[in-house]
Amino acid sequence: MFYATFWALVLGFSISGAIQAFGSRSSIARQLGDHKPITVTKASFFGAISSSCSYAASSAAKSLFNKGADFTTAMIFMFASTNLVVELGLVLWVLLGWQFALAEFIGGAIMIVLLKLLLPRFATVPQNKQSSSVDGSPAVRKSTWHDAAGFTIGDIKMIRYELLIGFLVAGSADRLVPLSWWHALFLQGHGLLATLENAFIAPVIACISFVCSVGNIPLGAGLWNAGISFGGTISFIFADLLSLPLILIYRKYYGVKFTYRLVAVFWFTMSVAGLITEAIFKALNILPTHSTKMFMATMDRFGNNRTTWLNAIGLLISILLIALYATRDKSDDSPFATDPICGMQVNKADAIHTYKYEGHNYYFCSPGCLDSFSKNPTLR
Repeated sequence: MFYATFWALVLGFSISGAIQAFGSRSSIARQLGDHKPITVTKASFFGAISSSCSYAASSAAKSLFNKGADFTTAMIFMFASTNLVVELGLVLWVLLGWQFALAEFIGGAIMIVLLKLLLPRFATVPQNKQSSSVDGSPAVRKSTWHDAAGFTIGDIKMIRYELLIGFLVAGSADRLVPLSWWHALFLQGHGLLATLENAFIAPVIACISFVCSVGNIPLGAGLWNAGISFGGTISFIFADLLSLPLILIYRKYYGVKFTYRLVAVFWFTMSVAGLITEAIFKALNILPTHSTKMFMATMDRFGNNRTTWLNAIGLLISILLIALYATRDKSDDSPFATDPICGMQVNKADAIHTYKYEGHNYYFCSPGCLDSFSKNPTLR
């Protein structure tokens, strides 16, 4: 699974680093500073041409929010970047057929509409304001690719443990848990009750069984062939943003209490989108039929294939990023600092969370890191 998603991780985190380094706070605020329909459309488009990796998408969305984007719009960007991308549609087409590829885009659009309606009412946070609590920040200078590399490596360092947990859980679920065990969790032959149960329990299973939007498609195909409903399969595939490691990341980004509400909205949105998509396909009489035949993709095998070449490009980009990161400006006069708790790079001029200790200024990516440091400054 790591081999299958390596290139997407590199691309996604690189995009996130570039957004943070080169994205002007004021220009992003102008583009994505509210959640009006036209703004939501822009966010959906920007997300669709961005990363398909759930971890990188969550980081990019947080970057946009910190730069001034509306929270609802940033979350819509995150959903679009994992559910409205062409490569996922191609994998779905190969494994499950054209109906699932089409459902990805129809259901993705439904989720965006639901998020637009639900997030402002049930799960939104105030827009960040620039902090002036720490004096002596250097004058703003033009960002470089060294700075972008710093943000990219910092983001990876921040969630490295969550990534490790995600891959271990995904690999274990794929190789050690019998498919019959998953099959037993889903009702069949009970009409509407089974349809509802499949759609709402699928995101719960996805929470503990895969690493990201690319990695869960083969398991989703297995569940479909084992008898889960069409809507349940779609909900499972959509639940790439509810994996347990990602929920831990949301806790770091937005706090524990708010994460509960955010997860509830995500879960409801993914499940209802699966149900509505199934209803649309049923009305159009294009629901696919279950089959015992499943075409296994070669995306996780070494050879002369698309994934191998993309991973080779990703490896070259990684080497370049590491070289740029190693040669970045590390002096006290640098406009960027490293969060002493999680390792993330922070722009001093835009820092929201700061702390002064023994005459030295420290900068943090989130209130959680600031709180941890303030309780024990020796952690630095």
